[in-house]
Amino acid sequence: MKALLDTNIIIHRETPRIINQDIGILFKWLDKGKYTKCIHPITVEEICKNKNQQTVDTLKVKLESYYLLKTVAPLADEVVNISNKIDNGNNDENDTGLLNEVYSDRVDLLVTEDKKIHKKAELLKIAD
Repeated sequence: MKALLDTNIIIHRETPRIINQDIGILFKWLDKGKYTKCIHPITVEEICKNKNQQTVDTLKVKLESYYLLKTVAPLADEVVNISNKIDNGNNDENDTGLLNEVYSDRVDLLVTEDKKIHKKAELLKIAD
């Protein structure tokens, strides 16, 4: 099974200081469940936008331990309709791209704490 990880989950997991201890517990259970921990090309792009090059270089090395989705699913019409109603900017659109991978059945679940993503998933009837 494949678990797609939101950018903020990756950042919380891979930064030197502990921001959210629950992320470590989550990773333990993903490992026990034999999930493949996936990242989206959007996550790599977002991380590369960081102004601190040392941070970017460090995180890029750490990202190699995750499975990078090689292709991106075209946005489904239903996802576009929901996105048009809710998204306000580039970050929201990036999040929609992540959610679209679940909607398109390319990954089994998306791990995120983002409330807008949860709202869009609810509207798409894939919140579970």
